[in-house]
Amino acid sequence: MSVPARLVAPALATATLMVCAAAMPAQSACRSLPDRYVVSRTEGVLPEGIDVRPDGTMYVSSDGTGALYRGRVTAPRLRCFRADGATARGSSRGIHADRSGRVFSVGGGRLTVHAPDGRLLHAEDAPDGPLGAPDLNDLVVTPDAVYVTDWANPVVLRAPLDGGKVGALKPWADVRGAFPGFPDQYWLLNGIVADPAGRSLLVASNGTEAVWRIDTATREVSRLDLGDTSFGADGMVLHGRTLYAVLNYGAPHGVYIARLDAQLRSGTVVHRVTGDRFDLPTTLARHDCRLYVVNSQNDEPPGTPPYTVTALNDPVCESND
Repeated sequence: MSVPARLVAPALATATLMVCAAAMPAQSACRSLPDRYVVSRTEGVLPEGIDVRPDGTMYVSSDGTGALYRGRVTAPRLRCFRADGATARGSSRGIHADRSGRVFSVGGGRLTVHAPDGRLLHAEDAPDGPLGAPDLNDLVVTPDAVYVTDWANPVVLRAPLDGGKVGALKPWADVRGAFPGFPDQYWLLNGIVADPAGRSLLVASNGTEAVWRIDTATREVSRLDLGDTSFGADGMVLHGRTLYAVLNYGAPHGVYIARLDAQLRSGTVVHRVTGDRFDLPTTLARHDCRLYVVNSQNDEPPGTPPYTVTALNDPVCESND
């Protein structure tokens, strides 16, 4: 991720949000959930990636140490998750748990896959890219592959999935041809998301201040048309045709939400959530009409504990009420 100058301060107040489910019995229809989660109070953790599973399990990665953390959306404190070998790479960024509970994460030059109990199931090292050593940033898991962005090289890597087995991680798409003349070293690829079928990828680029669409069948790269909006996202979430993104460079820090067309080729920014509740946010997850935003403090390492995740109501859900 990029490291711009600090623009906002951490939101330290604690409170609760009320989440109601109409299908639940009246006596338990509403429950209070934290609006802030403490990842760690150990100096230097610098949280980076996040994933929240359908059952409410939350995973957060540490850019500062490589450790992985796990908790529940119902509890305000996460705990270190045993993840054999994760800290050896020194940094963990993108993180995703699949339907079987396997935890995929990337950082440095390595992709790892852990079992729910923390056992290391698989590790893949990325080769050097056109500019040198890899610095893996984020990943997305599709039905047939894992796609990974490289912050240091303008390439997307791919590891095939065959019956659950992870294949070799290799360079798959060089994005430079989509923007001829742009300096190779400033693409700075960040977040990556995919449609459910894995036919289209959206890849964020801090350097170009844009999001790029890749057709996985043809590897054609084109710019996501958001009009005149500068959209140099860091982490992203795609839910149906709604793209949720965290911006921390070239725009006020916060969550930006765009409504896309059916082909994921164009869209319009419909919501912006900014302000002092965020402390250099890097990415987000979505669960049950709530957004969970990582406060990295990565602009001033080692930052100041506690390191937190901010939760807020999804304005898309609120606007549809």
